Amino acid sequence: MRKTRESADAPVVVIGAGMAGARLAARVPGVTVVGEERHAPYNRVLLADVLAGRYAPDVIALPATEVRRGVRAVRIDRADRLVHCDDGSVLRYGRLVLATGSNPVLPPLRGLGTTLPDGVHPFRTLDDALALRAAVRPGARAVVIGGGLLGVSAARALAECGAQVVLAQQGEHLMERQLDPEAAALLRGHLEALGVEVHTECRVRGLRCTTVATGESVRGTEPTPDRATAPTAVRAVQLADGYELAADLTVLACGVRPRTGLARAAGLEVGKGIVVDDELRTSDPYIHALGDCAEHRSTLYGLAGPALEQADVLAEVLAGRPARYEGTRALTRLSLRSPGPVEGLDLAAFGEARPLPGDDVVRLADATRGAYRTVVVRDGRLAGGVLLGDLGAVAGLARTWQDDEPLPPAMSLLHLLTDDGGH
Repeated sequence: MRKTRESADAPVVVIGAGMAGARLAARVPGVTVVGEERHAPYNRVLLADVLAGRYAPDVIALPATEVRRGVRAVRIDRADRLVHCDDGSVLRYGRLVLATGSNPVLPPLRGLGTTLPDGVHPFRTLDDALALRAAVRPGARAVVIGGGLLGVSAARALAECGAQVVLAQQGEHLMERQLDPEAAALLRGHLEALGVEVHTECRVRGLRCTTVATGESVRGTEPTPDRATAPTAVRAVQLADGYELAADLTVLACGVRPRTGLARAAGLEVGKGIVVDDELRTSDPYIHALGDCAEHRSTLYGLAGPALEQADVLAEVLAGRPARYEGTRALTRLSLRSPGPVEGLDLAAFGEARPLPGDDVVRLADATRGAYRTVVVRDGRLAGGVLLGDLGAVAGLARTWQDDEPLPPAMSLLHLLTDDGGH
């Protein structure tokens, strides 16, 4: 019979102090958490609010968790069950949990080397948000590359700071993973009302930078030997059609990639992420993974909700109680609220909002209230939907979708969009 814990004193070590690691530590007594960031664990969902100046860093801090901050795990010794850290310390584990999260994707742009030019910022961590907050000034020209959830949030926050913001999205419309074209058009209109200039089907080719010391222009070419270490600053974002967007700040919001290097070096099975089973167990029975870095049933979630659910399941597993993670039907929510005359916009999306042949679809739009709702029904079940504006129906719709039960024969599609969601 396989044991879930070798003994009561077998230590649990968690690598990563993000939302998933912090949630697990709050549920499992005596856990040792190693975190690279200097900050206490925080709610990553609220980073745009820190950038906008609505929240101070301590406001988004998670409930107190003991973390060895500013310490990076550099090697896992599976044979002796040891974790080697960059400060020279070595941690013994009975169970190891990899909650290493993900890194921002840095697009292959000309002029973007291993060292980011001044004014170029990723937007993934609290330090990223604070650095942007310190750099932005009223009237500053800011270009956000990427029109997904993160890019939209960053653009809105920078506009609140008084910047002149351009949002460059390569795809046909904003938030392509979550929204249908109609909903994306409403979102675009909201951003434009805030002063954000939105470009879709817009491919970015490179950055035009100048060397900080001389002001000499560097047009997205490979650095020459005398420029290899010279600091540069961004001046413009170059588009594929030759047009340039002037930029004092450039934000890279081009998606994320799971951090799997530590797991791969340790010989664990890695696909798109660190492969785990329904007990969040990797190919090594003494090592688990959860959150952004974990690939479960060929799925990477990259969202807070699934990470927290995985942490709750793993807490049960580590306590020796039967528990299995069956996957998460994740709901994406975004609230765009700014001071000033422009009304806020609330958004929710779940499942597959793009209908397939044979699907039933119902849409309700109220231009005067700025409300839009659409749901897709496939084979008698709710497949997905999008709501903008009034989210009164979202709770009921989400329950109907998450239950994945056949819809009652008497339930009309229109009834799904009433305020009680059919419940």
